[in-house]
Amino acid sequence: MEDNANFTYSRAEKLKSKKLFEKLFAEGKSLMHYPLRMVYVQTEATQDVAIKAGVTVSKRKFKSAVQRNRIKRVLREAYRLNKAIVFNNSQANYALLIMYLGKEMPESAQVHKAMVQLLGKFKDKIAEH
Repeated sequence: MEDNANFTYSRAEKLKSKKLFEKLFAEGKSLMHYPLRMVYVQTEATQDVAIKAGVTVSKRKFKSAVQRNRIKRVLREAYRLNKAIVFNNSQANYALLIMYLGKEMPESAQVHKAMVQLLGKFKDKIAEH
């Protein structure tokens, strides 16, 4: 059986810094794989983890907080299970924000598939640098 520690999404890995959010929207680059969009920016090496990630869902498209929270839970789960794609291939530090762009409640499998594609694109993008 595999060690479950590889599939954690600890508090240190969560994107919470207001400065990082502002930097993401000011200088961030974007990747897309419908229904997900990722905005990322390289950060200083002062952090305890290589990649900080956050998820968000549009309040305009999903008025109900219950629906938004469910989608965010699915996004975090998909990221948690597939983050090894990026973690094992990144030497630099990054901040990521993953946004759900769809207009309807997603299937878990659809989000997982899109997350794998998106993280794969990101891995290829950072490999170029």
